[in-house]
Amino acid sequence: MKVYIGTDHAGYELKEKLNIYLKDQGYDFEDIGAFEFEKDDDYPDFIKPVAHAVADDPRGMGIVIGGSGQGEAMCANRIDGIRAALYYGGNLDIIKASRNDNDANILSLGARFINEDEAKSAIKIFLETPFSNEPRHIRRIEKI
Repeated sequence: MKVYIGTDHAGYELKEKLNIYLKDQGYDFEDIGAFEFEKDDDYPDFIKPVAHAVADDPRGMGIVIGGSGQGEAMCANRIDGIRAALYYGGNLDIIKASRNDNDANILSLGARFINEDEAKSAIKIFLETPFSNEPRHIRRIEKI
């Protein structure tokens, strides 16, 4: 599995820390940007390439980061084959459900609402939780 990660200015600092985490955990990952802090950049410029990379890689997973994560999830979900799940704090079971039940392939994080440790916990659950492959979940995903 390869992990693709991207963000705009709002998640830049968190992304840089998460790159270290992904490397330390031994994940094969590709940073799609932003590669420097630019307060006026636009999240679609970084989120769309992550979503396209995941859509083109059947085993790929994505992490997108923004201020709230909302716009990033909306942007990613416009790409055919993407199922982005949003996390901006609270019960981490929602991430497990997004993988187990919905086969989410992108995790969108709200950097203004979670800290580094919460982001790492969310990523760990996201990347380690398999899809259940239950017929009812497959049927529902096929209807999307």
